[in-house]
Amino acid sequence: MMMKNIKKLIMMMLMTSILVQTTGCTVYTQNDASKGEEDSEGKTELTIFAAASLTDVAEELEKIYEEKNPGTELVFSFGSSGALRTQIEEGAPCDVFISAAQDHMDALEEEGMTEEGCRSDLLENKVVLVVPKDSQYKLSDFEGLKDEKISLIGIGEPESVPAGKYAVEVLTNLGLYEDIKDKFNYGTDVRAVLAWIEEGEVDCGIVYATDAYSTDKAEIAAFAPEGSCDKVIYPVAVMKENSDVEASKAFVGFLKSDEAMELFEACGFSRVE
Repeated sequence: MMMKNIKKLIMMMLMTSILVQTTGCTVYTQNDASKGEEDSEGKTELTIFAAASLTDVAEELEKIYEEKNPGTELVFSFGSSGALRTQIEEGAPCDVFISAAQDHMDALEEEGMTEEGCRSDLLENKVVLVVPKDSQYKLSDFEGLKDEKISLIGIGEPESVPAGKYAVEVLTNLGLYEDIKDKFNYGTDVRAVLAWIEEGEVDCGIVYATDAYSTDKAEIAAFAPEGSCDKVIYPVAVMKENSDVEASKAFVGFLKSDEAMELFEACGFSRVE
């Protein structure tokens, strides 16, 4: 009887191992989920959730901040603002969130998940129409998207990707949306759309100016006309479930500094006035 029980236990352990491997699940312990606490080397670790369009500038920000603050380690996680918001709502460890749109931050604030008084507008971006560098299509404005030669347009998924939401807003206000919506190929974040454009997998796409400036494989065909969509503002906030609020506030303060703003502006962002 004892041997049978042992065999059953071994089989259950094997099945659990297989299930974890095949589903790609990550099992978090209480220690994994702790934020802003010192690690084994005595450093404070801050987890930063940031919109995918901040990927390029984040590396420089991290390098400079950690040099100035050797006791702090930054861990960035990038994705669409909607997906990052969902992860936060589901309990993912996050100390500071930088969204590419106000509505996702609004939702977290309404749910009481942001630290009171620790939210502000950080950056502004622009919406642009982009084509592959060697494109055969001579687009010079959004109206050109109606051309029958343009068959595939990359945009972010509007429900979760702010760049996609802005794209729909621009096209709707220009009276183009209904005519071209069947040409859309939806990306999981703005960088996925940019990659399609770079590889020529779509005829063109709508992304942020900062994305276009980050590559030499694509070029801007047109900027969204003034007033065709809301201003693209990036809010930043400290999350409430945070065991080191002061360390998170200090990092947000750095993001607003002239030194950090120089890096942002070099990548095409502008300071919110």
